[in-house]
Amino acid sequence: MQYRLLGRSGTSVSNLALGTMTFGTETDPDGAHAQLDQFLDAGGNLVDTADVYSGGTSEEIIGRWLAADAGRRDRVVLATKGRFPMADGPNDVGLSHRHLRSALEASLRRLRTDWIDLYQVHSHDPLTPIEETLRFLDDAVRAGKINYYGLSNFTGWQVQQAVSTAERLGVRAPVTLQPQYNLLVREIEWEIVPACQANGLGLLPWSPLGGGWLTGKYRKEERPSGATRLGEDPERGVEAYDRRSGRQRTWDVVDAVRDVADEQGMSMAQVALAWLSDRPAVTSVILGARTTEQLEDNLQAADLHLSAEQTERLDAASDPEAADYPYGRPGVEQRDRKITGGR
Repeated sequence: MQYRLLGRSGTSVSNLALGTMTFGTETDPDGAHAQLDQFLDAGGNLVDTADVYSGGTSEEIIGRWLAADAGRRDRVVLATKGRFPMADGPNDVGLSHRHLRSALEASLRRLRTDWIDLYQVHSHDPLTPIEETLRFLDDAVRAGKINYYGLSNFTGWQVQQAVSTAERLGVRAPVTLQPQYNLLVREIEWEIVPACQANGLGLLPWSPLGGGWLTGKYRKEERPSGATRLGEDPERGVEAYDRRSGRQRTWDVVDAVRDVADEQGMSMAQVALAWLSDRPAVTSVILGARTTEQLEDNLQAADLHLSAEQTERLDAASDPEAADYPYGRPGVEQRDRKITGGR
């Protein structure tokens, strides 16, 4: 396992994180505790959850695991999130001081801990002034309830607004952003990644395997079925499959990942994870395994690196191809400007 700093902080985290969205739904408590043990034994230390995962059950499962061994809490860098509703009241949602205070206290109770290492706002809230949100988060740090805070699912301008506003207010700034990012979803490279790089935020990508597509489990002209996330939900699965399978780029990416995997003797998942782990600004890639077998395969990617030639092939196959303004040729010209002329 490799370790990297959590954005502009002094805390080190493993380059692979354990995502726990399946805990309490697809993974029962015993299976979840087995994954947590397995992850810790492999050298991982960043565990990511959220209050809405399984309606709070994911946090409760982690809390029981932490409470079973007092030494575990000091070994784990614990991350959770708040923003979405856990009840039906008009103030039970958003990034207001009122809702975040309630959400944070509830997460602390479920997780059976006195502090959260990384508290993340789960999405932007257009109804709450960003100043109110940032002041709450700064107060929570000062109170010792969280060590750092991060953003999740923010756009580039929203990242910059949060950082600039924190600087203006003289409060702590975010240290991370958790976006969707994988070989099939690279559009964040146009503005979101540069915004994070400019401000020192570490990326914590979710869905690194593209919902299973980058593992090779889906085939062209074969509708998903059986023990896959799309196959177990036929109505949603067919729509999602048709939307992605109708793009030639999808199959170009899958084929390129398979080719590299065959060359290296790796699984396709390991190739996709190794590619993502080495992308600029990435701090830790969030794994979302349903079983210990899946997790074991994914963990093998912790110390893997692709060659420059293999990376270039994957980059070419997965290029999101912004054809026009502002991300096409004008964007490339801005990005690649060089000093020319002279004698």
